Amino acid sequence: MSSPGEADPHPPGGEVRIAASPASFRDPSGSVHVRGERVFRTVMPRAAADFEFVRGTGLLEPLIRAGKVVEERIADPAELGDAAAGAYRVLEHPKLAMVSYPYEWPFAALKSAALLHLELHLESLAHGVNLSDASAYNIQFRGARPVFIDLLSFRRYREGEYWLGHRQFCEQFLNPLLLRALRDVPFQAWYRGAQEGVTAGELARVLGWRDKLSLRVLTHVTLQARFQAGATARAEAQQRLRTRPLALSAFRYMLGGLQRWIAGLAPPRAGRTTWSDYTSHTSYSAYEMAAKRAFVAEFVAATRPRMIWDLGCNTGDFSALALDAGAGLAVGFEGDHGALELAFERAVGKNLNFLPLYLDACNPSPAQGFAQAERMGLQQRARPDALLALALLHHLAIGRNVPLDRLLDWLLALAPQGVIEFVPKADPMVQRLLTLREDVFEGYGEHEFRDLLAARATIERELAVSKSGRRLFWYRRVG
Repeated sequence: MSSPGEADPHPPGGEVRIAASPASFRDPSGSVHVRGERVFRTVMPRAAADFEFVRGTGLLEPLIRAGKVVEERIADPAELGDAAAGAYRVLEHPKLAMVSYPYEWPFAALKSAALLHLELHLESLAHGVNLSDASAYNIQFRGARPVFIDLLSFRRYREGEYWLGHRQFCEQFLNPLLLRALRDVPFQAWYRGAQEGVTAGELARVLGWRDKLSLRVLTHVTLQARFQAGATARAEAQQRLRTRPLALSAFRYMLGGLQRWIAGLAPPRAGRTTWSDYTSHTSYSAYEMAAKRAFVAEFVAATRPRMIWDLGCNTGDFSALALDAGAGLAVGFEGDHGALELAFERAVGKNLNFLPLYLDACNPSPAQGFAQAERMGLQQRARPDALLALALLHHLAIGRNVPLDRLLDWLLALAPQGVIEFVPKADPMVQRLLTLREDVFEGYGEHEFRDLLAARATIERELAVSKSGRRLFWYRRVG
């Protein structure tokens, strides 16, 4: 399934073109197309009967009003041009400001997406409707609120049918959550490497024997791993599916059981990691922190970005500040799992238009999938109007050996304006990074940084914000 807004609406030359999303080619029921800032979805004739049935049940309208399912409008096929050829219907959806993927979500985000999927599935069955699959890619986020985006997944329920999306749900929702909840292994790198999630066989090999005593683990992991491992077991399972219909009550009971189980899952060390308490143990004095906050607030109030990216957002303090100062949407990126969970908790608890995502800044999400086109790389998916890179630079330059010029090329390519914090070697945090390594960073200094930045951007303002020499630079990219 494609996420609305994944194709680039800004081709060379400035002309507006219609682009088929490369993520929607697998679905024979319809595909997603982008025309400028507008997103369309075709409904092909094979899906027409289910399309009309579902809309006749009254299922979707309250879910759309509640923000749980993406809005739709019946569009004139002429608005889509030749791309609408052969379509039964053409729909238009609002374009998402930011597309994200499950392997970028914090644990709590994947959990909330899983619970939304189960809630929608149970509500659908109450209306005589089923979901044809259980892909985590069918869910996106508006701020920290999950929204279901694949309306062609809804179809008529057929009496006695099994949940054909069970394996997919487990691999893309349940198993990654269990990997973290039971083994304290972050799922993001594993998920990104496989793209379709964590298989039952893989998870079973890392679970402890006590984990496998759970009836739920036995049902959804151990037995699934056994069925998937051997041809005989798979054939037996397929025979049971053909000959033993599943009662609707049993179907609902299974979904409800998963819902209760997942609702109770949590990382074993939630919130307790290296940088999760950074804001309460920072080297800033109260006065210095106030000066830093005022500088960032002034920048945001002057530029009024529709979307701002906060690289190294930690628990989201400055993302929240940016929203208060006038930013429309804040997308935070953080590599520390504890801080990331606290950022998501803040976004949900305060109902902020803030989406915290996992990011290793030296290894951002690439373009991948079939023909390296199904999932877009980070810089292909959105164009923020502004950027915050606070207390980040030294982690990459000193901690990861990335030269300052390369760092600035990357940061300035992300957004046309922003605030970058330079942290000198004398700062206690940089000294921590240098404790167990040789200082080979002769080119890392404030003057060198300023010259490199000035060669690439106009420095609108700068301000020293700590006794150790931390300095904020408000830049506007040249060109």
